[in-house]
Amino acid sequence: MSTVTLPKSMKAIVHNFKSQTLRLTSVDLPTPSPTEHLLRVHAFTFSAGELFWVRPEELNESVPGVDVAGEILSSPPESRFRPGDHVYARTQFPRLGAAREYTIVREHELALIPSNITAVEAASIPMSAETAWQALFVQGGLSAPEVGSTPEENASKRVLVTGASGGVGTWVVQLAKAAGLYVVGTCGPANKEFVLSFGADEVLDYSTIGPKGWVAADETRKVDLAIDCVGGDSLEEAWTALKDGGLVLSIAPKPDYSQPTKPSEGVGKDVQGRFFIMVENGTQLEKCTRLVEAGTCRPALDSVWKLDDWEKAMEKVNGGHVRGKVVLQIKE
Repeated sequence: MSTVTLPKSMKAIVHNFKSQTLRLTSVDLPTPSPTEHLLRVHAFTFSAGELFWVRPEELNESVPGVDVAGEILSSPPESRFRPGDHVYARTQFPRLGAAREYTIVREHELALIPSNITAVEAASIPMSAETAWQALFVQGGLSAPEVGSTPEENASKRVLVTGASGGVGTWVVQLAKAAGLYVVGTCGPANKEFVLSFGADEVLDYSTIGPKGWVAADETRKVDLAIDCVGGDSLEEAWTALKDGGLVLSIAPKPDYSQPTKPSEGVGKDVQGRFFIMVENGTQLEKCTRLVEAGTCRPALDSVWKLDDWEKAMEKVNGGHVRGKVVLQIKE
């Protein structure tokens, strides 16, 4: 344990799953196991829909916030991360999250914060970047980029991302562009320039035209991979934008988590589709760190709130149409 003097209690946002209520209260500090790290939280994020994520029945009260940035106070002797390191992570759900002044993180979740951004900016990255990485380069089977190197085999590939102005969407755009793909995004009219600024080659204003109408006007516009961040009608249209043998991946599951249903008409031959849920991965986050430090990628912050303003922050998240991520700052 570090020699830092710790308080006996801390502020935390506690979520009651059955009543779907949140409260800011005082709780005891968490105690890390011999294989865990104690982290002083500098910033964390709320994620859309996280209050409804499926969890064990006995876990009625928990702490939200799976994205975190902060300073390690104590670490296992064998860990490559040491006290004083400034790190960020997407922590594993349903462990207690980071909406508290101190939290617990595990080595496989961690990466050092990019040297050219703040902790607040870093907190916006982990889940969005790791989800985008896994969609493109794990589930999607495309070749991943490295700093200063673009995979040649991606040169002819095209990708569509729905909800391109959101937290995951902005990272899909950036990583796909870094990997040498032609990137098409969808968003509302107010966010078109925002999505273009992250590297999209084309942006569809969904209030004017969707992917279905866009490819109907020119079949050569069809894409190899579609990544849906919205669900519903957006997912339905994404199916129709794919070339024969294409793949649609969605991170917006149905309430029952069943696999997406292929439309009966307008879909190419041998087109496949599935939902997937990301898995925390510090190694992938480290790769994103290098891309951020190289200036290839950057964080996308919608807004920053103090802990005492958590209700306003949650309202912002639940209101939809968030550009990037909503971050809560605990430490100045």
